[in-house]
Amino acid sequence: MPIARALLISGAETPARTDRITDVTNPYTGATYATVAAAGAADVTAAVDAAAAAFETWAALPPSERRAIFLRAADLLEGRAEEAIEHMAGEVGGARPWAQFNVATAAGVLREAAAAVTAPRGDVLSAAQPGVLGFAVREPLGVVAAFAPWNAPIILSTRAVAAPLAAGNTVVLKASEAAPLSSGLLIAEVLHDAGLPPGVLGVLTNDPADAAEVGRALIADERVRAVNFTGSTQVGRIIGTLAAEHLKPAVLELGGKNSVIVLDDADIDYAVRAAVFGAFANSGQICMSADRILVHESVADEFLGKFAAAVGSLPTGDPADPHTVIGPLVNPAAAQRVSKLVADAIAHGATVHAGGGEPAGAVYPATVLTGVPATAAIHHEEIFGPVCVLDTFATEVEAVAKANDTEHGLSAGVITENATRGLRVAAGLRTGIVHVNDQSVGDEPQAPFGGVKNSGYGRFGGRWGIDAFSATRWVTVATEQLPFPG
Repeated sequence: MPIARALLISGAETPARTDRITDVTNPYTGATYATVAAAGAADVTAAVDAAAAAFETWAALPPSERRAIFLRAADLLEGRAEEAIEHMAGEVGGARPWAQFNVATAAGVLREAAAAVTAPRGDVLSAAQPGVLGFAVREPLGVVAAFAPWNAPIILSTRAVAAPLAAGNTVVLKASEAAPLSSGLLIAEVLHDAGLPPGVLGVLTNDPADAAEVGRALIADERVRAVNFTGSTQVGRIIGTLAAEHLKPAVLELGGKNSVIVLDDADIDYAVRAAVFGAFANSGQICMSADRILVHESVADEFLGKFAAAVGSLPTGDPADPHTVIGPLVNPAAAQRVSKLVADAIAHGATVHAGGGEPAGAVYPATVLTGVPATAAIHHEEIFGPVCVLDTFATEVEAVAKANDTEHGLSAGVITENATRGLRVAAGLRTGIVHVNDQSVGDEPQAPFGGVKNSGYGRFGGRWGIDAFSATRWVTVATEQLPFPG
């Protein structure tokens, strides 16, 4: 029987006002994995009502008590790892290693949030007048609207709520339509079991057809004071525009067109292993996935031979099989989209060295292309699937220029045995994240995470997350009577 779940409002499961429900389909089997409540605008209002009512009490809760909730939640999440793995496989076809990574990283996000609760926040200022003390202090904003995606659902739903809650805000989270359990309801359950008071975190689930209505209603509510979105650049533009219309700050973590640069002094076997991980982890459905591997021309033949062989041997199929690396994409339509990108590249003269062809349902084989011209759609579109394009360069300047030839700017990797050289190349890359002697996929809870250009703005992680979801107040204290005129 499919799992049946409702909305989470005021700490309780609540059906949609219209009693509508929507199905969640397993992308590998095609069976219904879950049914969830289909929220509408009235449900958005109810969730914001609860969050607004809970704000003052939550913001005033002693930091040590808030910290303890996050620490307990991290332990509880790790204890529910098998459930999380099952949800990710059933909702989005996540392979077991990827789901395990999601749980471990999300637990780290919760522990980092716990640390942030009691970390020093604010500054003592130099006052212009004797006898005055000045302070800059950080204060919560109020209700935060959070939007979580499906591709790393446990990590990204946790990240969507952890920093805003740690800063003293309350949150209404709109879970992904594709993964409502693993991108919202699971983390909310964990936090409430850890002691989060009712109303502090609400979760909305909805039918895909209602996504725009629910999102607009949430952002437009005057009690929502900030917006937090992770997802595609296309939808991020809409979210950012809506937030700007209502004069609300937003943190937008959007798509990427990421490159890994392999210099001529790289250990080729290491570079191949790194590139395979960077391009094909979670079947390439990561915003930091390496769409492009740029290889120095002097080592390109050796790299391509080893890389194509490694990619062609990746275990593919059932995400429930612990050995599977390439599982299904989020749905058959996504696999068809990737297939069309590959077909278009071939029509423009590209060569296939592994994979290619038609998808089997939602499964598309890991694919390696070379000779992709700038006229092919895959040259500039984010692939978001198990396909990687190889290209060559002759100089570091050319490598940097090719890596920067995109509207996106999220992540990059530079693989070299010379760290000084790697840092020199990294300095020229226009990305929010760069890893030297590593590939493009990396996520650590304490690090500033985010991109530039069309990859969004704002940063998650550590103190940067707290700063994003709090406001600075200037406070002065006159320690003696001031010499006013008159």
